[in-house]
Amino acid sequence: MKYRLWLCFFFTIAIAFAMSIPVNLNGLVYDFRSIPLIVGSLYGGIYVSMFLYAAIIVVRYLLGNPNNLIYCVSFLPTIIFIILLLKRYRQMRLAHKMISAVIVCVAVKIVSFLIYLTSIGKMELFTANLISSSQTYILQSVVIAVYIYLIEFQQKYIHMQEDTVHGEKMRIVSEMAASVAHEIRNPLTAVRGFIQLMGVPHLAPSKLQFYQQISLEELERAQVIISDYLAIAKPEPEKDELILMKDEVQYVSQVLVTIANYNDVKIEVTLQDEQMFIQGDRNKLRQSLINIGKNAIEAMSKSGGVLVIGLKEQTDRIMITIRDNGIGMTKEQISRLGTPYFSTKEKGTGLGTMVSFSLIRAMKGKIHITSEVGKGTEFEISFPAVPRGL
Repeated sequence: MKYRLWLCFFFTIAIAFAMSIPVNLNGLVYDFRSIPLIVGSLYGGIYVSMFLYAAIIVVRYLLGNPNNLIYCVSFLPTIIFIILLLKRYRQMRLAHKMISAVIVCVAVKIVSFLIYLTSIGKMELFTANLISSSQTYILQSVVIAVYIYLIEFQQKYIHMQEDTVHGEKMRIVSEMAASVAHEIRNPLTAVRGFIQLMGVPHLAPSKLQFYQQISLEELERAQVIISDYLAIAKPEPEKDELILMKDEVQYVSQVLVTIANYNDVKIEVTLQDEQMFIQGDRNKLRQSLINIGKNAIEAMSKSGGVLVIGLKEQTDRIMITIRDNGIGMTKEQISRLGTPYFSTKEKGTGLGTMVSFSLIRAMKGKIHITSEVGKGTEFEISFPAVPRGL
């Protein structure tokens, strides 16, 4: 409705402007009123067309032109041309639209002139100015054809933009879906491994309780991951807590043990005795480190290997190192690591690494990667240290 109102307003102004600067050719008055009339009618519909027809009659009356009743009788029947064209106009190709608009514009002009001049008995004005009249019709035809072309071009451009935005939204949705599935697979794989371990005969009650605890914590982590992705649309304040890094590294190594066993990989953990704290989100830290560790294990899955996880304090930062002796990466691969849909794995999406890097950086962490093809990769992740006793 607003669109049609704007068309009525805009083209009424255009009609009034065109009628206020006519050209007089030996008693016959020409102007370009038919151009905004036809264009507005074709893109606004029958109701806009009726409004513009009425606007022309009102403006003509206000300008003090004679024989207004006769003009109405000669002019109003030409709306039939517009009604006939409107039925097929939207389905036409651009060239057909331009030609049809030119034909209707000229037809409206000629028919209204012929009826009007015949009614007032001055048909000689039309026949005496055929060459001049033809020139105005040609100029009018060129103007309306260019007008239609520009409108169609703009509409096509707008539609392309809308399609691009829609396609981008769908791409983001698909990326998010793939990323969620990737992130949830990690805790579910760990739970599966511990459930299988709980089926071992004559398992000690302490180990059974430990496996149950880890499984429940991993399921809780899966729930937190889902909540994090759901919160992207409606962000909530980040959880900020004091994290004892020694406990977290031990937890991550225990989770990765089950994945390592499947891939014939050994895990070595080196820790300093000092208590080291950082400030951040415990669950996001675990999610990030487990994902990086899992990728490192999978890089060694063909021939086995050793995953080394280290923790130390250096000046005012806490350093976590995750080193493998897997396939390694080139400098180009390192530079692209953490971008969507780049992965060194055959079926990887790269989204898990992207999310992990984002979560680490959100906690003011830094990531440094060194790698050599055929020898392995080392991730060095550092966080600002929180002074002891705070």
